[in-house]
Amino acid sequence: MNRLPSTVLTGLLALTAVAPVAVAAPAVAAPRAVALADAPPAPVRAVVPATVAAAAGSASGRTATAVRPARTALLSVRGAGPFRIGARLDRLTAAGLIDWVAPGCAGVQHAGVTGAWAGVILLAFSAGRLVEVGTATAPPHSPAGAAVGMSFAELEAIYGRRGSLVWNDAGTASAYLVRYGSRVELFTGHPIRPGVGYFQVGPASFVERNFRHGPSC
Repeated sequence: MNRLPSTVLTGLLALTAVAPVAVAAPAVAAPRAVALADAPPAPVRAVVPATVAAAAGSASGRTATAVRPARTALLSVRGAGPFRIGARLDRLTAAGLIDWVAPGCAGVQHAGVTGAWAGVILLAFSAGRLVEVGTATAPPHSPAGAAVGMSFAELEAIYGRRGSLVWNDAGTASAYLVRYGSRVELFTGHPIRPGVGYFQVGPASFVERNFRHGPSC
């Protein structure tokens, strides 16, 4: 799996803490025994690494509750919702879209967001500009339909020749990489199960470089 700074690793678990949705039982004339097949399906929870804790909540001084966006929500090399690659941190903050900010390596700043995307995505800024949007939940999905939880074989079936399996320089981690000009989609592995555990987008000079070479500190 791609190596992320500890301040970000500790925030990813908060991304997948999804509260179950209560389903009201329909009104009936008289009580009856409910067969197992009649029971509503249990809510699905995303699986995340045990090493990922709640930095997002501690950084903001409260417990973060993930709110999943609609199933149509997209994460592309342009960004997600109002969080567009290249956007300025100060402007997003002034618009009330940033919840917390934590320092990373080499001047990089990591941030959590407010609104519908709160608890779903994490941001990285370099020189005050957005250079990475990442998620450990599904949805969102890529424009091609790829998402966290899929196997690398499923990604290959979706992208074909557009994508490729790559390794970091140390040869210790693999990921699936899709290029769009100077930007990339990167799907990294999960530490305790096969398949995709984290999906991130941004300039290749930041996202791909960090995966291949590792963080600078």
